[in-house]
Amino acid sequence: MEIRPILSALLRNKTGPVLVAVQVALSLAILANALHIVQVRQAVSARTSGLAAEQDVFALQIRPLQRGGHEEQLAGQARQTATLRAVSGVMSVAGASQMPLSRSGNYTSISVNRSQINSTTQTTVYRSADSLIKTWGLQLVEGRDFLPNEIPIIDQNTSDESPKTVIITRKLGEKMWPGSASFVGKTMYFGTGEKAREAQVVGVIEKLQTPNAHIDEIGEFSLLLPIRATGGKSDNYTLRAEPGQLDRVIKEAEAAVRAASPTPVIVRVKTMNEMRTARYRADNALAWMLVAVSVLLLLITSSGIVGMASLWVTQRRKQIGVRRALGARRMDILRYFITENIMITSVGIVAGVLLALALNQLLVSSLEMARLPAGYLIAGAAVFWALGVLAVYGPAWRAASISPATATRSA
Repeated sequence: MEIRPILSALLRNKTGPVLVAVQVALSLAILANALHIVQVRQAVSARTSGLAAEQDVFALQIRPLQRGGHEEQLAGQARQTATLRAVSGVMSVAGASQMPLSRSGNYTSISVNRSQINSTTQTTVYRSADSLIKTWGLQLVEGRDFLPNEIPIIDQNTSDESPKTVIITRKLGEKMWPGSASFVGKTMYFGTGEKAREAQVVGVIEKLQTPNAHIDEIGEFSLLLPIRATGGKSDNYTLRAEPGQLDRVIKEAEAAVRAASPTPVIVRVKTMNEMRTARYRADNALAWMLVAVSVLLLLITSSGIVGMASLWVTQRRKQIGVRRALGARRMDILRYFITENIMITSVGIVAGVLLALALNQLLVSSLEMARLPAGYLIAGAAVFWALGVLAVYGPAWRAASISPATATRSA
């Protein structure tokens, strides 16, 4: 089929083709970037927290209505820990000052020497007198867990003593000492200056996300600190239940704590699954919204192509009839309209690719989004080419079915 007659016809009536091409270009630009954002958000929400089988892990907070002194609180912690460990189905119990993905935690500045003016980075601190490596199933890749004699007992109301050993994540080690093959034995400091407290790295874990689970690398800047402390308003624990026993263990653990406490207590429980859902609720909502927008754009674009093609068929009934009378087959008419639509769609796709790259550049510069992979543009182009053919096929088939006598008489 000659392309020149089709092009000549399009140039004589440019308004319709231009509108369709613009619609395809805008839809492709938005669709490619929207689906890229969806993929990025889904990848973020699927990241592992570092905890093994986190669906079996939950946090339990115990807040007594009456708080005693230092010794009474230590005795209470020992009683609570023993009570929780005695619950059937509990695999491990550990004190935990905060939880990954909980969106509530503390951060502190650390440095590699006291003479620094500015700290090296910020990190979150998980404090516990028990083995979080065991309870959370963290992957220890270098060094060891804390020893019993490395866990100081501190009254936070009267003492500023701090532990002398820490366990850090691999990402934090790479930030602190880039290029080092090993981080065990390194000395780090909390803060800067002469009063900065030093601690030695005794272990390295592969991954442990922060409470806020930041998207950038700081989301894995975490460290474990061995400490048994009193003086807080509540005692916080994390427990691992046997697989499939989580709901029952939660109920029995809460009941056991209340029964074992000599004074009334407020008990709050939150599972890791609940924390993950809450942390990524906004990301998932955005992803679903963008998917809905993408589907709507495809529907609008296909409707526009169908409508425009139907209008062209109506306007060209006499032309179609004359061509049929001169011997044009149905396939020739069908191929004419499909070729015409492919040409219009191709112009829109080229413009859409350029527009998509420009939009992505704006997102990269203003929102620090990742670059748009070429695969999204290629897939988007294929989708709109296929969409154009499918959308125009119905009107084109009706055009091909017009008899010469009907077309010339109705004209």
